[in-house]
Amino acid sequence: MSLPKIRILFVDDEEHNLISFKASFRTKYAIETALSGQDAIEMLKEKQFDIIITDQRMPKMTGVEFLEQIIPIYPEPIRILLTGYTDMAAVIDAINKGKIFHYLNKPWNETELDDTIQKAYLAYLEKKRMQEENEQLSVTNEQLEFLLRQKLLS
Repeated sequence: MSLPKIRILFVDDEEHNLISFKASFRTKYAIETALSGQDAIEMLKEKQFDIIITDQRMPKMTGVEFLEQIIPIYPEPIRILLTGYTDMAAVIDAINKGKIFHYLNKPWNETELDDTIQKAYLAYLEKKRMQEENEQLSVTNEQLEFLLRQKLLS
């Protein structure tokens, strides 16, 4: 049985970056691309993703604004920010508002980006495992409370 491919949404307003990313990683990952934050939001309504990679500098909506907007609705995917500029304010915003996992400079180094995706996916799996354990703990607590109430009533 083969493992499912990591599902990645790659957002960048420069089409050649979308093509380059897909060409580099299409055999390894399940990739969808979007030319804007708004296009990406529409895609998120239709499909689930494990990782979202977005460019920072895009017209109408920056990468941080996009990530900040989707967090309340789609908190599960791990977020990675790419930018061609060393803009520390954007990095700080991304960490504080966009809750990014990692920040990388453009043009990206393929090996570094791949390593970051792998680490992000491990973080995604760990987050999912913790959610499942918390849900199971909640069910167990409800069962124990029920049993305790039954014992107190008898």
